[in-house]
Amino acid sequence: MIDRTSPMTRSVPFILGLTGSIGMGKTTAAQNFRAAGVPVFDADQAVAELYEGDAVALIEGAFPGTIKAGKVDRDALAEAVLGDRAAMRRLEEIVHPLVRSLERAFLDNAGRSGARLAVLDIPLLFETGGEGRCDAVAVVSAPAHMQRERVLARAGMNEQRFDAILARQMPDEEKRRRAHFLIDTSREHMAGARQVSAIIRALAGRPTHQQAPLRDQAHA
Repeated sequence: MIDRTSPMTRSVPFILGLTGSIGMGKTTAAQNFRAAGVPVFDADQAVAELYEGDAVALIEGAFPGTIKAGKVDRDALAEAVLGDRAAMRRLEEIVHPLVRSLERAFLDNAGRSGARLAVLDIPLLFETGGEGRCDAVAVVSAPAHMQRERVLARAGMNEQRFDAILARQMPDEEKRRRAHFLIDTSREHMAGARQVSAIIRALAGRPTHQQAPLRDQAHA
């Protein structure tokens, strides 16, 4: 749990977890929060930075041959861990604590800046139990056929790799069931932006750590 007993000079933002399976449009939703002035922690970007910095030596030790030009070769690492649960656990044991450290620094900075709302953009939020660090969770979702089309259009993606990624992720239906807010990305861009604005309005003035679970679902 996040320590909320901090000095008077540091405010305590409401922490909104933002998550969704691959290809659901979470990146766009995060951009909409940023455009509205809400600080967003991007867990994927944090991992990318670690793969060029603090995680390099640790990953090379655990997965020899996955480092090229002084940074993690993500394709080589994917080959080493996808479909191998034990290898994936080893990787998570290396990366997750480092990401959490960056997350804590982000929240400290958000509090010091006086932010009333901060977003944690974490793809595997539910899968890693990260919802316990949040006051509410917004799930980004779209129909399965749209998700598949989006993902398979990406460079270097194929059906086998897509299926391996999906196998690691909680089913979209279950994520939607656990959500306090839903962001439907199956419509035009402005519809998503309106849904994000609706969530921000709904959370205005909310105290942190709700005693009863929220059941709002923001749709424009």
